[in-house]
Amino acid sequence: MQKFISVFSLIVLLTSLNSPQARVGGWDAEALENANNTIEMILEKDPGLQAFFDKAYGYAVFPSVGKGAIGIGGAHGSGTLFEQGNPVGKTTLTQFTIGFQFGGKYYSEIIFFEDEETFDLFKTSRFELAAQASAVAVTLGASANLAYSDGVAIVTIEKGGLMYEASVGGQKFEYEAVTDLGEDWNTQDNESGY
Repeated sequence: MQKFISVFSLIVLLTSLNSPQARVGGWDAEALENANNTIEMILEKDPGLQAFFDKAYGYAVFPSVGKGAIGIGGAHGSGTLFEQGNPVGKTTLTQFTIGFQFGGKYYSEIIFFEDEETFDLFKTSRFELAAQASAVAVTLGASANLAYSDGVAIVTIEKGGLMYEASVGGQKFEYEAVTDLGEDWNTQDNESGY
């Protein structure tokens, strides 16, 4: 029981680091800015990933995912879902794991959706990454090793922490459409161009 309480406390600490953010017209403007900054950071590390942004039907950007474990672990992060380069909603990632793992870390994650069918499945909030799903860590040239599997390709970039374990399998997602992006984030005026 003591071990469970410790793990639960670690997970709560990691997920609470997502500070409250300003909302504009139903949209979280800071979340969208963080997503665009994450895309820029990843493209700086590997410009070759631009081809995935250009060709993917859509992508989910999680600027900061907190993960912690002591035998039993968990991860949580909030992000933005883009359809053909335009933000369409908010999404959350949750993961629980059991096995040999210890520590805590923070990372960014982007999930590319190869086609509309996979993208629409993600939006149903019934989407889950299989236990054997893996991600490519972003470094210069990482795009050469990135490939779609079951309609998705995943990249991550470490932001801090130390953890013995690296998997993205078992992640579950929730999606909430945002119809009013607010005047600051009108998709016609958003010059992200990803």
